Amino acid sequence: MSKSKNSGRRAARAQAFQVLYSLSFADISGEEDVRRAFRLFPAPPGPDGDADDAPQTEEGFAWELVHGVWLRNADLDELIGRFSRNWRVDRLGRVERTLLRLALYEMLYRQDVPAKVAINEALELTRQFGEDNAVSFVNGVLDAAARALEDGSLEARDQPPA
Repeated sequence: MSKSKNSGRRAARAQAFQVLYSLSFADISGEEDVRRAFRLFPAPPGPDGDADDAPQTEEGFAWELVHGVWLRNADLDELIGRFSRNWRVDRLGRVERTLLRLALYEMLYRQDVPAKVAINEALELTRQFGEDNAVSFVNGVLDAAARALEDGSLEARDQPPA
């Protein structure tokens, strides 16, 4: 993967996190609300670092993440509960819950993203947006999920058509 693709994906992940985090405060009644929220966020900077002033559209990596995570929130929360010891999902902070959903989605549904990359990117976002002590918690949950993927007790899933 090229460096510009990596930096573009990193910016798209940060954007997806911010959109998904904002949705945790909103009363979302359907997919059109998710699309509207996505369009309101500024596009991530391009490979040259310049922001794109064009209106946001529902295409590209950031949208795929937002849409995929939103569609699978309940399944992702079930997995978070499975891999977080002694923590109920509804007791997690919104930042950590959103970051865990995002990383687990990538690990399970994005065959082009290795689990190690999804974990590293989630940890970077946790350092940027989360509490100081959240990094070890997020790492523990995602590492447990990665081990389950490796030993076959959790299977990656095909991406259904949008």
